Amino acid sequence: MKSHAATLLAEVRTFRQNHPDVRYVDLIALDLPGHFYGKRYPIEMLEKVAAGSPLKLPQNAVLLGTQGGLFKIGDYCFNDGDPDANRRLVPGTLKPVNWESQPLGQMLITSDGTEAPIEFEPREVLAKVLERLHHKGIHPVVAFELEFYLFDKKLDNGLPQFARDPLSDDADDQPNLHIERLSRFSEVLDDMAQTAKDQGIDITVITAELGPGQFEINFGHQGDGLCAADWAALFCRSTRGVALKHGYRASFMAKPYLQFPGSGMHVHVSLYDGAGNNLLAAHQQQPLRHAVAGCLELLPHCMPIFSPNHNAFRRLGGTVNAATRACWGFEDRDACVRVPESDPRNLRIEHRLASADANPYLVLAAILVGLEHGLDAKQEPIPPLNEDRASGTDFPVEMLDAVRAMQHQAVVRDKLGAEFVDVYCENKRQDHLAFQQEIHAREYRWFL
Repeated sequence: MKSHAATLLAEVRTFRQNHPDVRYVDLIALDLPGHFYGKRYPIEMLEKVAAGSPLKLPQNAVLLGTQGGLFKIGDYCFNDGDPDANRRLVPGTLKPVNWESQPLGQMLITSDGTEAPIEFEPREVLAKVLERLHHKGIHPVVAFELEFYLFDKKLDNGLPQFARDPLSDDADDQPNLHIERLSRFSEVLDDMAQTAKDQGIDITVITAELGPGQFEINFGHQGDGLCAADWAALFCRSTRGVALKHGYRASFMAKPYLQFPGSGMHVHVSLYDGAGNNLLAAHQQQPLRHAVAGCLELLPHCMPIFSPNHNAFRRLGGTVNAATRACWGFEDRDACVRVPESDPRNLRIEHRLASADANPYLVLAAILVGLEHGLDAKQEPIPPLNEDRASGTDFPVEMLDAVRAMQHQAVVRDKLGAEFVDVYCENKRQDHLAFQQEIHAREYRWFL
């Protein structure tokens, strides 16, 4: 069997053979808000890294705020000397970038699996949750669904404009679910799908959603939770790039229009034992009920993950299929936790609360922790919406309330890591306060 270094080196050399015109590769990872950071490496230096040379980036790059600034979080950033931390290359993720003007490659990097992982790195947080579940004999299978909007490339005084119909050059300003929209925008959508496949992402269904210029992409079910989250992260990056190439602007912003549906990140999760048996389907589906109860119990304490910014909270209780309370139901899209109709082999939950711009590693980690807690506690859930349309428990709908609910919840701190929870909550608190440090025109209209 090849060593880890030999496998990586073979991957890099094969890439160079297949793409001789590529001179640079972007080494990238997600920070806490879900943005990529990294470095652009000459391809020959990447061979050295693959062979075992150190790969170091500032530890505090993970702590960047939404606008890229650093916040004082404990001793991080300003009292720690801004140290470097080791990263490693993620095997299988070296792929060509075809949306840039010049030939380029990209590859994921992470601190998980290094000698000293960064406790608050999103991929490391998910890796620890998955490792604990595997030790318990629980093997998740995951599929993400992402909604996004297409806008015109040019903004109007900073505001988005409806995407132009390429056939009529009219604004695509009518909300609909028509299949014809897929045909009208087929050139850019086909390029998005093919680019995703070139990145190794298993794209399945494409849907024209209800909002004007809104679409949804489904990914295949994946038995490697880290890989499933990688796909969601990489899809967002490639989709934005492809849209710009075609004269559009693609956005995963949670609520770009108040009058139209927001964009969500739906996550399907099923759980299997080592023999491939669906754990949720055992004993007349009693574990499914326990898992749902755990998800609903922890959901109000994970809201800064599911709604990671001011705009994401605007999506909750929106025009369609966005819950205002922690609730569940069978085949019910108004529920936060939906149980789709399926046979026992494929029984799963669909977690529908997270916004499309949430961090996929942290969203999946939070969902799995809820399922794990439910299986351990073995409690019955509240009635499903199918039995009681008023069923549900409240969750925070403002960021500062959400941060307070998350920071001191014992199970969340234990299962996601106390250091991560403290760092993440302070990052969200500081981001929210920074957002408030600007006077908008509406304030002058109201109060001048």
